[in-house]
Amino acid sequence: MSNDNAPLDHSALLQTLPGDDVRQIMWRFADRFDYQMVVQAARAVARGPVARAVAKGARNSHEWTDDKAALLHEFDAAGITAAAVDPAYGGYLEGPKNFVLGLLAFELAWVDAGAGTSSMANTLALAPIHERGTAEQKQKYMAASVPPHPGEDRTIWRGAFALTESIPYVGVDTGVLSGRVRVAEWKDGEEPVLHVDKRGRFITNMGCANFVTAAVDSGDPRIKGSCMIILEETDPGTWDRGIPTKKLAHQLSSTRDPVFSLQVPAGRIIGGYTVKDGVIIPNYSHADVIEAVFTRTRATPAIMTAAKLLSAVEPVIRYHRRRFRGAAGITEGTPRFDMGLQQKEDALHRLLDVWAAGEAGASLGFETSRLLDTYDDIEKAMADVLSAQGVGGGRAKLKALRAREQDAAEYVTLAYQKSPTADDATRLAALDADPVVKFIVTESLSSVLIPSAKLWNTGHGVNMMREAVSMMGGYGITEDCPGFLGTKWIDGQLEATYEGPEVVQRRQLSVTMSRSIFLQQFQLWIAHLKDVAAAHPAMGAGTLAAAMELWFWSREYLATAKDAYGRELYSNQRHGVTYPLADALAWLVATYHLVLDVLELRAKGPEHGGLADGIDGLISFYTDLTHVHCATAAGEVQKICAELVFGYRKESDAALGGQESAAEAFKDVAPFIALRTKVDASLAGSKLAKDRAADSLTHVMIPEVLDYPV
Repeated sequence: MSNDNAPLDHSALLQTLPGDDVRQIMWRFADRFDYQMVVQAARAVARGPVARAVAKGARNSHEWTDDKAALLHEFDAAGITAAAVDPAYGGYLEGPKNFVLGLLAFELAWVDAGAGTSSMANTLALAPIHERGTAEQKQKYMAASVPPHPGEDRTIWRGAFALTESIPYVGVDTGVLSGRVRVAEWKDGEEPVLHVDKRGRFITNMGCANFVTAAVDSGDPRIKGSCMIILEETDPGTWDRGIPTKKLAHQLSSTRDPVFSLQVPAGRIIGGYTVKDGVIIPNYSHADVIEAVFTRTRATPAIMTAAKLLSAVEPVIRYHRRRFRGAAGITEGTPRFDMGLQQKEDALHRLLDVWAAGEAGASLGFETSRLLDTYDDIEKAMADVLSAQGVGGGRAKLKALRAREQDAAEYVTLAYQKSPTADDATRLAALDADPVVKFIVTESLSSVLIPSAKLWNTGHGVNMMREAVSMMGGYGITEDCPGFLGTKWIDGQLEATYEGPEVVQRRQLSVTMSRSIFLQQFQLWIAHLKDVAAAHPAMGAGTLAAAMELWFWSREYLATAKDAYGRELYSNQRHGVTYPLADALAWLVATYHLVLDVLELRAKGPEHGGLADGIDGLISFYTDLTHVHCATAAGEVQKICAELVFGYRKESDAALGGQESAAEAFKDVAPFIALRTKVDASLAGSKLAKDRAADSLTHVMIPEVLDYPV
């Protein structure tokens, strides 16, 4: 294959499973040698010490054991711990860290997600300080959280993040806190001393934490509102790590229910405070802090679930091929010996669905992380501009941003132009240099991509992980299942709840997916996919574009329609409408970014010397896999949208069926019916693509044995 527009050779087969060269191209870090070295270091730890710990039964205890604690030192030695910290505080990677942390989580979760959580928990504890802490707080806790350098005489600090106090069978709301802070002592001219009472539940890293970033509400009229505050184990009072949580998942991480009753200086309030009329006013409420934190950290568990799915491909292929070996009458060289269950179409097709879900999840997760790496600087620049204009936070900020939405819409339109005029190019450059405009555009995307990744990857991803386990037969739910697939399935259930379960993500999407600036960008995605379909018809981009048009029409219709009883359909409390629409959008968003990654592979793969021999088969396989997933996504969107558009009409409408009056009764949804027919027609060839991809699965070479456990 010599160029991006060359016709596909459908006779070419996938020779080997995709390796680092492929991932570096698709996930856009082929030019980052530092990231590549971090990946290799994390992989060595994951497939060495972590895999051995799991194989010897480290997951079988709820306690924080020596074997589990030893993994932290492996993370330290490999540079994983310091990867999240800026060089100014002892780290070694410049710039934003969202993407590289995603790579680390991917490598660790490839073997065990609990190890990934244990590694990343300290990063989460530091996140409130990193995002909103004072300079002094950053210097102290960031520097303490990196391993000591040669010659340093100190012990590394570990942290935990304590947000809510969930009570079994009662529930929890991150906006409602039972932790309280009050003034313990306040002498004239001295810093106030605060007393913090905090009970935590399901707090990760508590088995080893030296400090905790805790969310608390005021229990004293001399303190205004809520805040996040830093607690240290040496503070006067009670530091009770609590009992271990008897969880079934992520056992390599420590999770406990701590109790704190401590006295701390007011300078530990994250972000600092001011005093007015004898009242301590935190500069940031706990909600301000966690919004900044969760904006940047939710993509990580999404990536961890995607890693599980991709890690399942090789063990399943190996199991299927060897399924009948050793049985009487099964001799070497026969199809039953060489191919095993891969003789059957069902085994091949089901594995392709698992593989495609993993690829789409990784594409969405890493694109979200890359976007977040640009978000930090854009957000800071926007804040500086508004501050210079005398605009504060809260409603004033929202009003100032709304006033610039028209400029942001113009920017989006100009940015997608294929042949801009000189005037348009000048205007685009001016808008591109405006931090406020750039923030509006970036935030509109991030506020959809982040919850979509968390919702789709950990929701649909867990369902597909069950498929992977089922394809291993009874072996899938044994401790010694190759690839630890059974434990990965269980772990995925927990990732679906981290940093907000599905309902939280659906709630956010129900708001952000209806913003005019995002809907404008969404329509440009459709236009882009149509161009892709014209250039590469075998990819299924036309199917995805048709499904996007169907979703867009459905959302517009439901936004103004009423049910058979005259009630509005699209409103905050109609979760039966907005939440399924959010689910459908997440399918589209994930699949769109898979298309983008395969386009990147198609464009850059032929230029990579290491891929030269198998590039035709590689691109042909990924093209077919993408086509398969586009068809699957379209089917899901069709089903959801049809239920919503028709499901709230009068039952008597269904009786019309094929009668002549049906055309009149369904006149208002005639465009929907036409769009759905368009989606149906666009599915042509999708099953042929699945057959071709399945053929590759029967020929692809895999190693004789897994490289873990050792």
